[in-house]
Amino acid sequence: MNPLLRLFLMLFLLGCAGRAAAQLAPIDTTGGRYYQPVFAGVTVTSNVVYGSATTFAGTTQQLAMDIYQPTGDTVKRRPLLLFAHQGGFLTGSKTDAYMVNICTRMARLGYVTASIEYRLGFPLTGIARPADTVGVAQAAIRGMQDMRAAVRFFRQDAATAKAYRVYANYLVAAGSSAGAFIALQIGYLDKASEVPAYVGLAALGGIEGTGGNPGYSSAVAAVISLSGATQSPSIIEAGNVPLCSVHGTADATVPYLQGKIGSLLPPKYVYGSGRLHPRATALGIRNTLRTLKGAGHIPFENNATYADTAFWTMRDFLRPILRLSGSVLAARSGNVHIINMLAYPAPARDFVQLALPENWRDLGEAQLFDLTGRVVRRLTPAAREVQLARGSLAAGIYSLRFAGQAPARVVFE
Repeated sequence: MNPLLRLFLMLFLLGCAGRAAAQLAPIDTTGGRYYQPVFAGVTVTSNVVYGSATTFAGTTQQLAMDIYQPTGDTVKRRPLLLFAHQGGFLTGSKTDAYMVNICTRMARLGYVTASIEYRLGFPLTGIARPADTVGVAQAAIRGMQDMRAAVRFFRQDAATAKAYRVYANYLVAAGSSAGAFIALQIGYLDKASEVPAYVGLAALGGIEGTGGNPGYSSAVAAVISLSGATQSPSIIEAGNVPLCSVHGTADATVPYLQGKIGSLLPPKYVYGSGRLHPRATALGIRNTLRTLKGAGHIPFENNATYADTAFWTMRDFLRPILRLSGSVLAARSGNVHIINMLAYPAPARDFVQLALPENWRDLGEAQLFDLTGRVVRRLTPAAREVQLARGSLAAGIYSLRFAGQAPARVVFE
């Protein structure tokens, strides 16, 4: 890189950091909020429709969720936890006892929480034995698409009606068992190339799906996986968001380390928490793994002691993240990240000059997000050096992102 350009980049990043700190204040965690149950009651809004999508059987399913808010809370911008239930993609509900319990406990701390319904089912070859791994993988993709639609629902609300008063920079994906598979994919599966060809991702609607609320980002600030796993640790990449997991070492349904998923599910090979966290650590990603020695599958759903441990682990993992400023909360371990896309000058008046990485031809479309997470511009580059015209964009800070790439900050004065 040209020495002058390198110097400019350093000054640019320092300047942007100062502006971001001024405009993207961290969440206020004083007074025991997000640590102690400062609210005695929780108000639940049931069956809030966040979208609709086509099931594996070809019917249209209305997607709904239950939203939990601390009763009497007056804070205008609050962090959100989105939960997906267990059930092997065949059973389960947003009103399962554990979902109600954990959403209520976290809401009493001051969070807005939501338990979602997502599309269940895949083809069966018999009453007791599901078909093959293709069906399970496709079910996991459908669940991921549904939770992404729910994330976009809240970002749209934050940018418009503000009915739930959530802070768009602090949306967290969480899930138990099958729901954890979904949450992990929300956080780390961001390229079509990471999905095996046999799944038929394009026919399913791509990574984002068509569940509703288009034009808003489905990115999350962190992931919580309870007895979860994923197809490959490689989907976790440098610069990704923080990860928190709770997992029993004697889990015979979803392996703590790696192996075939158990119970009645087909023999799909997956990697559990004991493999995902070393990967995250090696990449400098903030992460927490609570290992439950000798515990089986989802023990926190029927054992009060394990339920408390899971709750305390999530609480203690999330609270420091809330005190971080900025819209990108990835890898806050102190590591320096490699910047592979430049956007200058900062601030700019009429246009921003973009210097793209060497593989710019493989990046596809870029999306420009405002601070609410709304997509305000799309760009498909025709050269490595390209100008992004301001047009009608208002003054402020924006984030330019290609799938799988670290974002670039764009500032207009």
